[in-house]
Amino acid sequence: MTNQKTPALQVTLARIVSVVFHPLFMPVYGLAIIFTAPTVLAYLPLAVKKLLFLIVLTNNVLVPTALLPFLINRGVISSYSISDRRERIIPLVMISILYSITSYIVFRFQIPVFLKTFVFSATLLVMAVTIITFFWKISVHAAGAGALTAVVFLLSVKMYSPLSGHLIAIILLSGIILSSRLRLNSHDPAQVWGGFFTGMAGICLFVLIF
Repeated sequence: MTNQKTPALQVTLARIVSVVFHPLFMPVYGLAIIFTAPTVLAYLPLAVKKLLFLIVLTNNVLVPTALLPFLINRGVISSYSISDRRERIIPLVMISILYSITSYIVFRFQIPVFLKTFVFSATLLVMAVTIITFFWKISVHAAGAGALTAVVFLLSVKMYSPLSGHLIAIILLSGIILSSRLRLNSHDPAQVWGGFFTGMAGICLFVLIF
């Protein structure tokens, strides 16, 4: 009986992980890491933090989430999981537009360059994932995990702050996310690792330039 329950429990946990760490939430998690990690960015005025959170939460999370029922009703996607590669294209294009709007708004603020480049590189990453999805089913969850890993690494490098504990934690979390996608048979190993390293490269390449 125990052996029969174990696979079902693993699938349930994998689904929970996939929801909690859905790609739409990753920019918010990224900001949470940036604002709470022991660097100079943690000392930004609370009003600035709240405003950035509100913009990202609204434009990058709430609006895309609100659009999903409409897309299902119109037959653009068949389910909230959007398992079919071709069904992912239109939602990703819409999200890319919303991310671009967020970047435009954030770039008008007088805030540290690191925050601006984080938001802009996230936009470029979404665009890159969208283009790849035209030809290949890359793991967007894994791309988000790679992006968060890159954020912690870059905070340590750019802000000259030892964040070994944060880095170990985010690597372990990324492993859980990637394993969950594999356990649900949503992706094969190539799609998962391709997404993870795309996410890391998409954030690192741009932020390191600035």
